[in-house]
Amino acid sequence: TVVLSAYGTHGLQANLNESVWSAYETALQYQFYHSLGLIGTTLTAAKFPDSRLIALSGWLLLAGIVLFCGSIYAPSFGAPAIVGAVAPIGGTAFMAGWLALTIGILRAR
Repeated sequence: TVVLSAYGTHGLQANLNESVWSAYETALQYQFYHSLGLIGTTLTAAKFPDSRLIALSGWLLLAGIVLFCGSIYAPSFGAPAIVGAVAPIGGTAFMAGWLALTIGILRAR
């Protein structure tokens, strides 16, 4: 996230229109917060190693980062705008990941 943020600010921002830059910043925020969530999920999975839902939640958050954030970053690097159509799948993965984590923790207790 830090590398993409620095590169975006110093290498891309001047070449992107306001709408694309705003989307890029949104992707950075989602990547940052969900990366922290992924770390927390990994620590939680270590505490509850038998929970398949907690393990699944980590994979769903990772998929969300790749699909949601990646589909927003891609047009900034020259990919066709249609790649952004993948974003809802990544957003769904984020929501499913948080739900799986919550249910996994509740069941593990």
